[in-house]
Amino acid sequence: MTSNSPARQQERIARSAEQPLVSGLPNAPGIVAAMQLSPELGSNLRALADTLLVHPFPESSLTRFESELIATRVSAANNCFFCMDSHAKHAEAIAECEGIDRAEAMTEAIKVGSSEELSPKLTGLLRVALNVQGLVQDNEQETQAVQSALEAGATPGDIHHTVAIAAAFSMYNRLVEGFRAMTPSNTGVYDERAAQIAQHGYQLPLQ
Repeated sequence: MTSNSPARQQERIARSAEQPLVSGLPNAPGIVAAMQLSPELGSNLRALADTLLVHPFPESSLTRFESELIATRVSAANNCFFCMDSHAKHAEAIAECEGIDRAEAMTEAIKVGSSEELSPKLTGLLRVALNVQGLVQDNEQETQAVQSALEAGATPGDIHHTVAIAAAFSMYNRLVEGFRAMTPSNTGVYDERAAQIAQHGYQLPLQ
């Protein structure tokens, strides 16, 4: 099954028909609604996204493309269509700028939990991310996931970076789903913003 299979698309359409849980939420989609609750919140949420997904992270070798894939996978695991679909588009836009092949195949694999298109290193890091996303408190399982990623070529800085992305995106996902913010049914609506983010990062607010 792909993320755009008829069954998955029906889930996406059903989610898009849901209304916010409480009145007064800004009339904006997904995380943008949370960002528009206050200028300070919006600025800080965008700054955090830039820190984790755009700017160099201490001792991490993760590329912007790989960081966006981790954000996409965590969002898919949290069943947050807005974040899953938008960050997949961000990854694809970055790939287009950087000449990365088969980006769409990789984002599709990420969305459905497949590792067929992914490097062993990224596959290992996604295991680490999913432990964070699922709040796994099994020391042996966590240790195995980290060791697997290190053996596949990840650095300790890559692990730190991955944990930070996974924790932050669980928060972003919960903001979207906690408010039941509007979520588009058509993934094409993310294309224009994705191109902006690929060029400029997240600090430029959505107009």
